[in-house]
Amino acid sequence: MLRIAIPNKGTLSAPASQMLRDAGYRQRTDPKDLICRDEANNVEFFYLRPKDIATYVGSGDLDLGITGRDLLVDSGVPAAELLDLNFGRATFRWAAPAGTITGVDGIGGRRIATAYPGVVGRYLAEHELKADVVRLDGAVENAVRLGVADLIADVVETGATLRQAGLVTIGDPIMQSSAILIGREEEAPAAASQLLRRLHGVLVARNFVMLAYDVRADLLDQATGLTPGIESPTVSPLHREGWVAVQAMVQRIDVHRVMDELYDLGARAILVTAIANCRL
Repeated sequence: MLRIAIPNKGTLSAPASQMLRDAGYRQRTDPKDLICRDEANNVEFFYLRPKDIATYVGSGDLDLGITGRDLLVDSGVPAAELLDLNFGRATFRWAAPAGTITGVDGIGGRRIATAYPGVVGRYLAEHELKADVVRLDGAVENAVRLGVADLIADVVETGATLRQAGLVTIGDPIMQSSAILIGREEEAPAAASQLLRRLHGVLVARNFVMLAYDVRADLLDQATGLTPGIESPTVSPLHREGWVAVQAMVQRIDVHRVMDELYDLGARAILVTAIANCRL
């Protein structure tokens, strides 16, 4: 039985469970449950603290897990990213009082407050910088004002909290994080291939729609140039002479523009259908 770790709380918890439901897996119905067995799919889910998931997977006690890329890097365990799940995105940045540090080169020799010492340590090592890392469990924005640190490294969304603390961001982001599926650094168990296919199908379904339309046969090349599909569009003759029906997968973000261009070209009966899941 495949053993998979899922965040039991926090911003990754609900989206992770929903994605697994969309992929056809049973999930817990009571948020207090710590284990959920999906006998039909031969999978057992364990609901754990997000920060602990990489540790359990890296040790081999669990086969796979869903956690944040930041938490995987911070843990330093021998686990690897298998699939970006495209939710829970976060940006890690440096921040300091305005005018005190003008660039990343200026952080050398400084005191850095962060809740993610592993992430900061990796960055410093990769850039051959030395600094004192002060580990805090949260609310690191106050560390500079309280004299604990000279700058901070933390997740930045709108920057409003930083501005309230009198801080500004410095240089490029330390890293871009998102929810990921992780496994051990050696080859993932064979049973994981089905899970990966299903999750990939959910990702495709969330990003694409099925577009169907009718168009004159002499305009087909121009129309399919607008809707090439993932592999190739499906084209079928219509009872109406000189016309064909076309179906193709189109990126959801582009669908309205493509519909307008098809209509201007002369296509009609343009319909969009949501995709629940797929296998490609």
